[in-house]
Amino acid sequence: QASLCYKKLSMSKKNSNVILRNGFKESEDLSKLYFSFKQKLKNFKKKSLVVAISGGPDSLALAALSKAYSYENQVKFHYVLVDHNIRKNSKKEAIAVKKLLLKHKIYLNILINNSKINKNIQSQARKIRYDLLVKFCKKKKIKIILTAHNLEDQVETFFIRLSRGSGLTGLAAMKSSSKLSNNIILSRPLLDTKKRILIKISKNVFGKYFKDPSNNNKKYLRTKIRNLKRPLLKSGISYDQIIKSINNLASSKETLDDYYNKIFNKIVKRSKKLILIDFIKFKNLNIDIKIKILNDSIKSLKNNYYFVRSKKVINLIKNIESHGFKKGTLGGCLFFLKKDKLCLKIEQSD
Repeated sequence: QASLCYKKLSMSKKNSNVILRNGFKESEDLSKLYFSFKQKLKNFKKKSLVVAISGGPDSLALAALSKAYSYENQVKFHYVLVDHNIRKNSKKEAIAVKKLLLKHKIYLNILINNSKINKNIQSQARKIRYDLLVKFCKKKKIKIILTAHNLEDQVETFFIRLSRGSGLTGLAAMKSSSKLSNNIILSRPLLDTKKRILIKISKNVFGKYFKDPSNNNKKYLRTKIRNLKRPLLKSGISYDQIIKSINNLASSKETLDDYYNKIFNKIVKRSKKLILIDFIKFKNLNIDIKIKILNDSIKSLKNNYYFVRSKKVINLIKNIESHGFKKGTLGGCLFFLKKDKLCLKIEQSD
């Protein structure tokens, strides 16, 4: 959430509500998007879903699309905004978003973060956001969270991972859905949608939206990458072309995942609070498979949403395979060798 950006339009509140009830039929591109959105939601076959809100044009567009859907279908949407409590005006801004949505009978739940965030701000804020959303889902017995990640977010994620030396798994970027926890799915129904379409929905329905000042803060890598869009376009490289490459990588990843899953199930076993990896077979695998096995093992124990960065995993692998290795830690897990098994367990805090 952040400073309010007013977009004055001649359209009245009554007319914007008509837009929602009519399913955006007045506009060909919005109607097409809404039809695609409906098809994706119908596949869930769920009566209750959570919609993650930030106040930006993307999430407000998602709120509008889901509200329109609720007029046609017996589905209850829970709209949830996480106040990260980083800036002194965050509470005021969250309330402003709530009032804006309330005009369209969209009832917003505000979850307040009480944990201190003083380093790796964007990463920590993202983790806290998902943790609070998962807790809300468990309390309400909801299985699916909708987010407003869009085509531009997908390309930016690709470049961020490219800059960090990611392999195929990272460069395939975000999937349309992924697991947040054992029972809760994070769905991105707008992942193939361009941001300008979402801005158009926000303008037409709400007449204004909120801007996050961190989006212009050049100390963040995502902001630096976002600023590359115009120079890339001038050089003849469009986001549409990059998306094609991302989709091709994702297709290749699906094929390799089938191969990987067979290996994982063959050499990795879970015993109570331990994960046991056949170390002899592990050593004979290529580095990409090793990285994925360790990341998946950590995720299984810690139930983390994000993987540990490849560089840190590679350093651990070198340590594990060196002569005289006794133990190491990564991602909140303790690694040690026991006979012919590489063992993982949750690291105990002091």
